[in-house]
Amino acid sequence: MNTESSPSFLARYYLFLAWIVAIVATGGSLYLSDVMLLEPCKLCWYQRIFMYPQVILLGIAAYHNDRRIVRYSMPLVILGACVAIYHYAEQHIPALSRILPCTTGVPCNKPYFEWFGFITIPFMALIAFILIALLLWRGSRAADAIAYEDEETE
Repeated sequence: MNTESSPSFLARYYLFLAWIVAIVATGGSLYLSDVMLLEPCKLCWYQRIFMYPQVILLGIAAYHNDRRIVRYSMPLVILGACVAIYHYAEQHIPALSRILPCTTGVPCNKPYFEWFGFITIPFMALIAFILIALLLWRGSRAADAIAYEDEETE
């Protein structure tokens, strides 16, 4: 049997990829704040709160091939994605900044940069959260396939 197409290999691979996405997102946010000296706004901090634990959780899960991490990690990912969506929308829809204004520090509705007219820091965070969610979902489907194969062989 080809091990690279087996569901058990895929399940471990997806967890590892989700961990890599979390590492890149965390490293990117630390680079922007500590090297480029861009002070994070209030909503950026909330996104960090939901992303940073993913590095530890997904790293341990990938090492132990623990597919149960989905039930612990996915709520953080979904909440982080919701904050990123709101933050991105606030940057592009001025009326939203009146709903939950950033009263201290850096304003949340002003992007530090905008590549290609739409890529901002919250957009990149949203993409990272979506990638992690998709990888966790796909990994759990591969785990379900493993369980199904095990039931058929017994």
